[in-house]
Amino acid sequence: MSAARTRVLMLSWEFPPRIVGGIARHVDEISRALARNGVDVDVLTAHHPGAPSFEVIAAGGGRVRVMRAAANPVNPIDFISDIHQLNFLLLERLLAEGEARYDLLHAHDWLVAFAARTLKHGRHIPLIGTIHATEAGRNRGIHNPMQSYIHSQEWLLTYDAWRVICCSDAMAAEIFDSLHTPLDKVRVVPNGVDPSRLRCADTADQLAVFRRRWAAPEERIVLFVGRLVREKGVEVLVDSMPEVVAAHPEARFIVAGGGHADHLRSRAASLGLGHRIAFTGFILEADLPRLYAIADVAVFPSLYEPFGIVALEAMAAGVPVVTSDIGGFGEVVRHGETGLHTWANNPHSLAWGINEVLSKPKLAARLRREGLKEVRTRYNWDGIAEATISVYQEVLAEGEVAAERRAMPLSGTSVHPRYMVSEEMASRS
Repeated sequence: MSAARTRVLMLSWEFPPRIVGGIARHVDEISRALARNGVDVDVLTAHHPGAPSFEVIAAGGGRVRVMRAAANPVNPIDFISDIHQLNFLLLERLLAEGEARYDLLHAHDWLVAFAARTLKHGRHIPLIGTIHATEAGRNRGIHNPMQSYIHSQEWLLTYDAWRVICCSDAMAAEIFDSLHTPLDKVRVVPNGVDPSRLRCADTADQLAVFRRRWAAPEERIVLFVGRLVREKGVEVLVDSMPEVVAAHPEARFIVAGGGHADHLRSRAASLGLGHRIAFTGFILEADLPRLYAIADVAVFPSLYEPFGIVALEAMAAGVPVVTSDIGGFGEVVRHGETGLHTWANNPHSLAWGINEVLSKPKLAARLRREGLKEVRTRYNWDGIAEATISVYQEVLAEGEVAAERRAMPLSGTSVHPRYMVSEEMASRS
């Protein structure tokens, strides 16, 4: 079947304007790129206040149809029940469309696994799963029942999927180690970025007004963009501040992203540098290009990073990047050419990287130039769409076997007793 005749249903728990993490932007960009390259894409996603239940997004000569589920009918008692309701609501929303027929299902992460496998088995449609991160990777292991449950859902999606897409070789190895997914069903397709989305359209005067919100004219801006969670390494950035400020008293740190910042403010204050750092909170999409436009260096000291699309965004905006040396950063950023690597979880190494960029204008200029070139040539969405279409065609060529129902194993990562009964309760029965 040719790509022009392929009809794909993508399932994702987030899609703009609902943005929780990186999946929303990825699904938005890849669906548009696929549509430009001849694939009919429908996106089935969650409710978002103010967003229409149905919309059509033009993409070159193609289109992306977006179907949003209704809001939860009852308040969920926890995150897991919220996700279970979401999966039912996604199926309900699709049923309301009637007998829509698809050649392929493409599910993004465990959050939509139940809806995806229901459609696979109920309508005999081949399923492809994209794993963006793993619970074990985020938490350096599985430590409690909720993590074990999420881990099992990840395993279930990779088991039911005929092919599993991930964003880097490092992530492929993690999927193999954590979820025991056979490597012959894993395909590596990188993330991408649209440089036009990161281009700041403000005049110099407008940008100067925006800059004054965060820094004085003489200050040099060290920018972090991301969620304020441990895996993103913001604590490491705060701990690097004394060495950076000692070398560059004009340094100003801006931390842009949602999450709890009180402990980070306290940490900076205990170092006597609370006045050198600003926390913006959640940043509007329109303000992101402005932040990059005023930054002297963008810093991403992650402790866990499957790919590192934040680094690509900074490179696309023409900002020199300093990252940790773990996960996808090792593949996305070439040390000394398109950015600098520093040792993960090491504030002294991070301070070295930041100081290198701030101290060496020629180095900073080269990183800007080569980083932008790398984004345009290697990480453009049309090329990524072509690689994704190759996976689609591979699955379609295998025909009905790709949609077959396989018996669940009697033991394995996701198989556990349905109910756990203590010895004390058993003795009473």
